[in-house]
Amino acid sequence: MARKDTRYVCQSCGALHPRWGGRCDACGEWNSIVEEIAESGPVGGRSGSRSRKARAIELVELSGKSDSTPRRRTGIDEFDRVVGGGLVPGSALLIGGDPGIGKSTLLLQVAAALSGGARVAYISGEESVDQVRMRAQRLGVAGAAVGLAAATDVVEILAALNAPDAPDVVVVDSIQTMYVDALDSAPGTVAQVRASAQELIRAAKRRGFTLLLVGHVTKEGAIAGPRVLEHMVDTVLYFEGERGHQFRILRAVKNRFGPTDEIGVFEMTGGGLAEVANPSQLFLSDREVPVTGAAVFAGIEGSRPMLVEIQALVAASPLGTPRRAVVGWDGGRLAMVLAVLEARAGVRFSSNDVYLNVAGGLRINEPAADLAVAAALVSSLTGRPVPPGSVVFGEIGLSGEVRPVAQAEARLKEARKLGFGAALTPPLRRAAAAQAGGLELREIADLAELALLFEAGSPAVRAATPRGVQV
Repeated sequence: MARKDTRYVCQSCGALHPRWGGRCDACGEWNSIVEEIAESGPVGGRSGSRSRKARAIELVELSGKSDSTPRRRTGIDEFDRVVGGGLVPGSALLIGGDPGIGKSTLLLQVAAALSGGARVAYISGEESVDQVRMRAQRLGVAGAAVGLAAATDVVEILAALNAPDAPDVVVVDSIQTMYVDALDSAPGTVAQVRASAQELIRAAKRRGFTLLLVGHVTKEGAIAGPRVLEHMVDTVLYFEGERGHQFRILRAVKNRFGPTDEIGVFEMTGGGLAEVANPSQLFLSDREVPVTGAAVFAGIEGSRPMLVEIQALVAASPLGTPRRAVVGWDGGRLAMVLAVLEARAGVRFSSNDVYLNVAGGLRINEPAADLAVAAALVSSLTGRPVPPGSVVFGEIGLSGEVRPVAQAEARLKEARKLGFGAALTPPLRRAAAAQAGGLELREIADLAELALLFEAGSPAVRAATPRGVQV
């Protein structure tokens, strides 16, 4: 009989501790250390497997021919874009996101879309079969040939997946509800999540079916459970979006079979998640009169150019320490841009509250948004709009210079396609400037030159000022 040992494991990061404590020393989380009983034998109770004779592995040539199976396209273009062009047989995908953001809805739609050309199984550990059927009726996919099951025992699930008519695609919702009998810990603990995922992924690699796992997230937004879970799977997708917005962003943060940082844009409707073919138009507001504190950023998300509006509000602060609030951007980078504007361009924000928002619930990570953020901040502070019909992009250095960014041609092409007539850019190469077409380019070399655009005598300010407004 396997000997049982007691250990204390942090449920947030998986760190082991010799005794219980109120705070985890590894991740700093409070009240996350739980006592678990660990088996000295392997998972599944195969204690006699240690004494069997090991079988030597077979080494093959790297240059040998690969028996690769073509990807399975779902027909949902935004989902296929994020995973790299379709699902790879034998791969494991992990989809995380806040509760209620649409993970189960998306995967049920994906399962229904794949059911026409593959055998698909949807295994729910949180809902009954009738509840899944009700959701399928609401989404309009009740007639899809998808096999349903409500189960949480990994051994029972593996027995069904090893049958001769095993499915080609398996959805497990969610991995935190699965458990292995060999462990005495409760479902959702670090040991159970790791062991359950390991058994399911091993079966997917051996049988060649595609495994899609739903993962819960912590209050910080990271996938709950051990960090090793993200290393075990081939692809990690995060569902992003504000609960108050109808838009949802599916972002790839890890992908062994495609590009990372690729995004797919969906709109939550009464009939489920609908694809958004041209997200740039949705993230821009239709304003006939220019407003202060708003700049249109020409960004790149994965391989897709996207225009998004950046909004800034600078107001006098009644406090000794002004506030800095950011939604959709890095707060540390905002502090850097404010410091460079004060030190290099003489624009003072030290006595003002600063609020920055990326419209539509999108989160921007690339440094090319620096110049658009600076333009929105100076516009709000001076009360003068950004030149109308302009897009802005460029990276800001600590010395105040505006540095070139990658894929400037794709950014300008997207702006021209959506009807913009001008662009505030860093100094461009000759090839990139030639791709501007009919756009009026204003190359900004440093932040002092940007600040001059918002002076009262600037031609750009006169063109951007509505009639009847004095500058």
